[in-house]
Amino acid sequence: MVEVKHGRGYVYSLQFHLVWCVKYRRKVLVNQIEQSLKQIVREICAEQGIEVEEMETDKDHIHLLISMKPQHYIPSVVKTLKGQSARRLFKLYPEIKQYLWGGHMWNPSYFIATVSGKTEEQVRKYIQSQPQK
Repeated sequence: MVEVKHGRGYVYSLQFHLVWCVKYRRKVLVNQIEQSLKQIVREICAEQGIEVEEMETDKDHIHLLISMKPQHYIPSVVKTLKGQSARRLFKLYPEIKQYLWGGHMWNPSYFIATVSGKTEEQVRKYIQSQPQK
């Protein structure tokens, strides 16, 4: 259920379904790399004051259900998540860069949608089902 949160002088409930893909849809999010990515994303979100409610990957993309304060600017959040996660993954696993022809980790585009109380459960189930698809 969507939780209504309180800030100083405001009340909010902001949830987003966020998806982005590995450059060239290369299937690099497997085994230890996948686990490291999930840990890295959780760390970045904690640093930024963003709550990760659901997260799952499927070899070449990542799905997140996140909630954040109204002060967060979506393009900046996405840029931070993608940029910092790529840097940290390349540092841990430099061989990924070779697999991506020495280029970038993530495709420059992304998908984001607002999530309401009526759609939250559907989005959660969809994200959880990613490894089975």
